[in-house]
Amino acid sequence: MSALLDAWQHAPTHKRVWALAAPMILSNLSVPLVALVDSAVVGHLPHAHQLAAVAIGGSLYTLLSWAVGFLRMGTTGFAAQAAGRGDGSALRQVLLQGLLLGGLLAMLLILLALPFSAAALSLMQPSAELEALARSYFQIRLLGLPAALATYALIGWLLGTQNARGPLAILLTTNLLNVALDLLFVLGLHWGVAGAAWASVIAEWSGALLGLYLARQALRAYAGQIDWPALRRWLNWRPLLAVNRDIFIRTLALQLVFFLITVQGSRLGDATVAANALLLNGLLLTAHALDGLAHAVEALCGHALGARDRQSLRRSLIVAGGWSLLASLGFALFFLFAGHWFIALQTDIAPVRALARVYLPYLALLPLLAVGSYLLDGLFIGATRAREMRNAMLLAVALSLPLAWLLQAFGNHGLWLAFLGFMLLRSLCLGTYAYQLTRADLWFGLRPAQGAAHAQP
Repeated sequence: MSALLDAWQHAPTHKRVWALAAPMILSNLSVPLVALVDSAVVGHLPHAHQLAAVAIGGSLYTLLSWAVGFLRMGTTGFAAQAAGRGDGSALRQVLLQGLLLGGLLAMLLILLALPFSAAALSLMQPSAELEALARSYFQIRLLGLPAALATYALIGWLLGTQNARGPLAILLTTNLLNVALDLLFVLGLHWGVAGAAWASVIAEWSGALLGLYLARQALRAYAGQIDWPALRRWLNWRPLLAVNRDIFIRTLALQLVFFLITVQGSRLGDATVAANALLLNGLLLTAHALDGLAHAVEALCGHALGARDRQSLRRSLIVAGGWSLLASLGFALFFLFAGHWFIALQTDIAPVRALARVYLPYLALLPLLAVGSYLLDGLFIGATRAREMRNAMLLAVALSLPLAWLLQAFGNHGLWLAFLGFMLLRSLCLGTYAYQLTRADLWFGLRPAQGAAHAQP
């Protein structure tokens, strides 16, 4: 206990944690706020199926874009190494590789998106009006996918050069513009669901262009040039692809869980899927805030592991973990006692409001059950232990699916109980891997290939 108190009372560690966490929390919170504004604006249209269409179309788009979120992590790691060496040529190559890979993946995903969306909507079995609106929203959003993936690479690269203001500027610009255009297109010009989609597309391209400008400015501090022949050699692409393989699988499994929630909710009716979407916005708000502290864990723990500094590693984990617990408790109390206000802010459709309030206690429990997974994700990423992250996620999903099947008879209550079970299992599985690595004293025993893949998203 005294060791815990000594670590918690170490003021320099608190300063280091918040120096990294504060800008990332501001950046991260702007992301779910856009989803909240989308819901709030479309939620004040007269029909529940309009809000449900944005929820379904948005979940399909998110499944595609977040599945390649590894672009940010991998680009950060390689950029950080190049910046540490002062290698301007390598920095330029990492940036160009990230942008080219993002463009290639965007084209591939767009080709797969149309048959994927048709199959997904068929699986959901929505009403005819809901299906048409969701399909339209999704197809418009695809126009912004190349910009979204380029932004992932740009944000990761800027973080790698220790530029925390750049990502903050990109995300705030993108999301504030999205909010403004939402209000203009949906409420001002009465474009409905399509207006919300076009607002996102324009905002995504604006963010990507700003990111390119900021990257160009940052490169002025590093002399060098691009080695064009090296870009044509497969061996120079393999490290970037290999580093992100396990992160991709882990992210895909996580997004599958959220997608299945939308699928099962849609089978329970338009009002149910709309109510669940409002509540999941609360989870996104919580997750993005706690992820800011997880980013601090990634950077500080990764540095401590690289320096083989056990005391710094322990202090970073205890301080960031303590703040994460306090934040999760704050969110839980907010949703428990002010959740009705949170729901009313997003929609004035009475049936949707009433239904969402019934499930508020589940939302209040989520931060407390999920906080461990966010903190441990930061530790595993800082330690470049992506394989363990992948295995823990796959194990949690495998254990949760039978639970969800058994709880089907309880309707939406069963769906939420299964989701709570998944988040708890996710934390427990990661905790088990962390305990095993600690007992075997393997945190400082990184393999060479892993050390080269150090990522600090």
